[in-house]
This record gives sequence, structure tokens and C-alpha cells, in this order.
Amino acid sequence: MKRSEFSTILWIALTLFLLPSAHKAAACPFCAAVSQTFTEEIDSMDTVVIGELVKLPKKSDAKDEVASRETPKATFQIVQVVKGGKFLLDTSTIETIYFGDGQLGKPFLIMGVDPPKIMWSTPLQLTERARKYIPELLALPKEGVPRLEFFQKHLEDDDEMLARDAYDEFAKAPYSIVLALKPKMNHTKLLDWIQDGDIPASRRRLYLTMLGVCGTDKDLPMLEAMLRSEDRKAKAGLDAMIGCYLTLKGAEGMPLVEELFLKNEKSEYADTYAAIMALRFHGSETDIVPKKRILEGLRYMLDRPQLADLVIPDLARWEDWDSMPRLVKLFKEADEKSSWVRVPVINYLRACPDPAAEEQIKELEKIDPAAVKRANTFFPFGGSKGAGAPKES
Repeated sequence: MKRSEFSTILWIALTLFLLPSAHKAAACPFCAAVSQTFTEEIDSMDTVVIGELVKLPKKSDAKDEVASRETPKATFQIVQVVKGGKFLLDTSTIETIYFGDGQLGKPFLIMGVDPPKIMWSTPLQLTERARKYIPELLALPKEGVPRLEFFQKHLEDDDEMLARDAYDEFAKAPYSIVLALKPKMNHTKLLDWIQDGDIPASRRRLYLTMLGVCGTDKDLPMLEAMLRSEDRKAKAGLDAMIGCYLTLKGAEGMPLVEELFLKNEKSEYADTYAAIMALRFHGSETDIVPKKRILEGLRYMLDRPQLADLVIPDLARWEDWDSMPRLVKLFKEADEKSSWVRVPVINYLRACPDPAAEEQIKELEKIDPAAVKRANTFFPFGGSKGAGAPKES
């Protein structure tokens, strides 16, 4: 993908992110769910049961052409109905496709749709912990602190399947509920998990986000050491780490973030982008660091023309119109290594309510008419007088 195309996609993505509807149920800011949760899967099914394997599929006989074409099916004895018992009637056993070589008597989760002739899913073998866990899900409230309190007990569960499901539940939960969970959080466990190099980066982001909620000033030396580390593993989940650090340190933490990632031209692209994401989170979701101070930090990126396009949408969004002269200068001085900055600059100018911005667009169009055309094509509703960037509510 060309950098100019990336710049355009970035502006589109950020514009969608900034729409009011995007904030109605903003999830964990630095987390991304890995898959559907068990609850989501169960909700989409008509019937769900736990069955014990009582008969393995027949091993096909190579001499028997019919048998060799049959799909291998195993038999399971229903031992617990989790959902949709009304569709089962007198059904006590299930035959369904199974390719495993499971042990007889072991429990499996089996889901079905389209009664009365129910189509059964491929069975999922359960540990004894999971066998207890699955039915408990239906008794939980659909949202709120009690729900997250339940899943918090299963974060880093010995059963990896449960640990993954608990993480996904947190990743999809509204951030406001994560904040409300503060009195129930286990600060000591979070510190242990954050410092465990074997914890996946995705989960570490969650634990850093949670530490930002329940942490104290005593956690700052650890976070500062991680931010300064040259070890990539120590900096895994950097965006959440910076977000956590600023949550606990406040505006006083900005100089370190600027020194390491925004002013520092040797900072790797991924690290700089992580810092921008953390600042974007604080500018959107908290008032811990004043927007004026966040903008001061973001403006340092204008001294790095090849990366300046990463922050221009934010400058427009937070109505930093004082940066207009610097952006016009960036447009005029752009070369092959920084030409992608031009479309974001035009969109910034289209969003600016200052009449001088329209005059600047006319002047810049003489230099690069294609950039102005791309801005108008991809963002036809951008307009001027602030229409190109959603306002703060």
C-alpha cells in the first residue's frame, strides 16, 4: 500500500471513529477481541447442550465404498441442557460430525440451530472447569460490573479457553464499566501479569488499561523503566503502556513521552504511532491531560514531515487552527518522501472555519491539483467552516 493511500485510509478511519455513534459504547480502548465469546455463540444458537462422548465414529473399511464415503459421526449422551430444551423433546443422544479421537465419557459442548431438524455443530471438548463455566454464563447480567467481576476471576485462567473468553469479554465491554470495576480490581495480580514476559501483548494491553484505573504513583517507576527499555518484549503493548503512564502521571508525564517518541526522530514508526494512539485516547476519553497540552505534544510531529500525516486529523478534530501556517508550509515543501501529507493538509484546511483557509486551498491547488482532487473525491462532505472534522460534544 502506498503511503498516500494509507494517509487517506487513516483519515477515513479516524473520521468514522469520531462519529458520535462510535462513542455510545466505547470498548476497552487498547484491546481487540480475538474471537466471538461463548456468550455470543450461545446467543446465536437455538439449543446448547453438554454431552458426554459414548461412541466414536466407525473406522471406515477401505473395501466398503459406501462406508468410506460416510462423514464420521460420533454419539454423545446429553447430560446437561444449557439452552433450548424445548426443542429437544425426548432427545437423549446426539449424532454429529466428529473427527477427533476423544476419550469416552469426556464432556463436550455441542450447539444446534434450525429445529425441529437440528443441525449440530462440531463438538468442543471441555475441561471440568469449562463444564462448570459454560452454564454459569447464562445467569450473568448482560452488562455491568457484576458481569466483569465474574470474568475477572478467569483472566489468566489455567484453562486457556476460559482465559481467552474472559479477555474477549473485557475487550468488548464498555470502558465506563471497566472504570466502574476499580474497587474490585486486583492490583497485585495486574502488576504480576504486566511484568510476565510470556503474557500475550493483547492481554497485557488490557492489564495496563486496568492498571491505569486502579494504579498509584508507586507504579510509575516500573512504567518509566518499561518505556525507556530497549527490549521490544518489555515494551509490548506500548500504546496501552503510555496511556496507563499518562493516566497515573497526568500532564507531567508528557515530557517523557515527547522525548522518547514524538521529538525523537530515531523512534521507530510503531512506537511513535503507539504514542499518538495513547494521546488520542486521552484527548477523546479522559480529561486527565488537557487537550491544549496534548496538542502541544502532537505538534512535534510536524517537525517530522514523513509522519506528520498521522496527527493532522487530530489537529483538525480539536480545532488547532493556529497550526495552519505550518501545515501550509508542509504542503509546499513536501517531496517524494512526504507527499502523502498533502491530502490531510487539504482536509484540515477544508475543516478550518477561517476564511483564509479557502484561499490557501486555491493557492495549494496550483501546486498539486491531484491532491486537492483526491481530498474532494474521498471526502465529498468535508466542506469548510469546520465540517470536515467532527466537533467535541
